[in-house]
Amino acid sequence: MNHIYANRREKLREAMRARGLDALLVSQAANRFYLSGFELHDPQYNESAGRLVITADGRDWLATDARYLDAAARLWDVERIFIYGGYAAKDIYGLLRRCGGRIGVEAQGVSLAFARDLRKAGPGLYCEAADGLVEHLRRIKEPCEVAALEKSFALNHKMLQWVESQLEPGRTEAQTSWFIERFFRENGASELAFSNIVAVGKNAALPHAIPGEDLITDNCPVLIDVGCRVDGYCSDQTRTFWVGEQPTDEFRRTYDLVRQAQTAAIESMHPGQPMRDAYGYARAVFEKAGTADAFTHGLGHGVGLETHEAPSLSPRSEGVLEPGMVVTVEPGLYYNQWGGVRWEYTVLVEEDGVRIL
Repeated sequence: MNHIYANRREKLREAMRARGLDALLVSQAANRFYLSGFELHDPQYNESAGRLVITADGRDWLATDARYLDAAARLWDVERIFIYGGYAAKDIYGLLRRCGGRIGVEAQGVSLAFARDLRKAGPGLYCEAADGLVEHLRRIKEPCEVAALEKSFALNHKMLQWVESQLEPGRTEAQTSWFIERFFRENGASELAFSNIVAVGKNAALPHAIPGEDLITDNCPVLIDVGCRVDGYCSDQTRTFWVGEQPTDEFRRTYDLVRQAQTAAIESMHPGQPMRDAYGYARAVFEKAGTADAFTHGLGHGVGLETHEAPSLSPRSEGVLEPGMVVTVEPGLYYNQWGGVRWEYTVLVEEDGVRIL
């Protein structure tokens, strides 16, 4: 795997040179892992497991604290590991000064406090926001990434086939969520990709509902949006089930429209298509039916090391679909009177169209 990470850093170096950067301070956890294999997660939102300093001349550094020295040494040349102390910004300032004068910073990955401390540490260091350089590379999945995604989605499909039998009247959203998590872990997932969404009845109108004590009843909708992580890569799928034998006419109509919108979008997708157009095909189905106001979010987003990553499919999206992109296609309609329906597939863009993972 080390050569894969090295190749990624070389591609990043090309983008850095085009920007005139001497070095890039990589602080986003998923970007750090993508370039080095080191620590996919930070301990918590206000702590960092470490940062990478990618340099234009190829003499890169992995900067971390003493807790991670042994872990870092398993992946990185120990001569290029920089251990910082309690005043991380001050120590990293000294490292960056050795790497050049023009430094790119992932502005969205550092706190205002860290940026201030870096500036206070000393003169002679010009920092500029350089967000998106690594994310741009991550949009196009390599064969090893596609293989991991296929495994993650295969397990997700297996779980969704199984879970319908677990939707019993009297069972709570939280209980169902726990059964899903246990299934994932017992069948090869390292963790959840994100917190499960299990939403009964009116709760299905909340796109990011939190499972609680609401009970599944006979003849009610249940929306389930879940993902797992396998070999480091996430899956993300939504299904909306009807528990009972008599779906209401409103549910049937909504379900049919959502599936039609999804099919219209997927059948339109191909390399070179403007991303916003995929959204437009789905929305056009709802507009024709007079339900577009109930479609309250974008059509989809990238999936990979993170559940939500570039690119996105929305009316504001820039750029076109390219082979190797992996994106969700998840139209939904939501009504606070009774609930809602969302149906989600994730597709891989290939040379001649897209393939559902």
